[in-house]
Amino acid sequence: MSVHSITPVDLRSYIRDLPDYPSPGIVFRDITPLLAEPAAFTTAVHALAELVPSNTDLIAGMEARGFIFGAALAHHMGIGFVPVRKAGKLPPPVRSYTYDLEYGQATIELRDETLPDGAQVVLLDDVLATGGTAAAGVALIEQCGAHVIQALFLMELSGLGGRDLLGSKPVAALFDL
Repeated sequence: MSVHSITPVDLRSYIRDLPDYPSPGIVFRDITPLLAEPAAFTTAVHALAELVPSNTDLIAGMEARGFIFGAALAHHMGIGFVPVRKAGKLPPPVRSYTYDLEYGQATIELRDETLPDGAQVVLLDDVLATGGTAAAGVALIEQCGAHVIQALFLMELSGLGGRDLLGSKPVAALFDL
């Protein structure tokens, strides 16, 4: 299949819905079929690139699925990529940010010297749901002295209100679910 035969709208057909995973009542959005189809993955990266502001210095990807799209997008655009990691995955010195989830707490980290002061950063993840992880990523990046100029997602679950936690930050997604 050619990259030119897949539109951003078609990408939804490559996302598998898995009901009751990881727990009852949750619908997991499996991006594996999209990643496995080269034309779909290329289309996704190119479509995401169209949404990135021209003054972007770095793409920051949230662990783990944000790494996949973030690194590919940064490479495609010729800019740097910064991974926002789960706690304990990076050697010190790190900056940490702990936040609440629906089912507990989580901590994310960045190495201190990773983000230059004043860098213009686009935060990228595969899905915007309730917004807690994205808001934590924004807070951590800005705690490190950079500026998040946009939160970018492959897909948004708009009925869950994730944009509300991002305040005035611009938010973009390829499609809503």
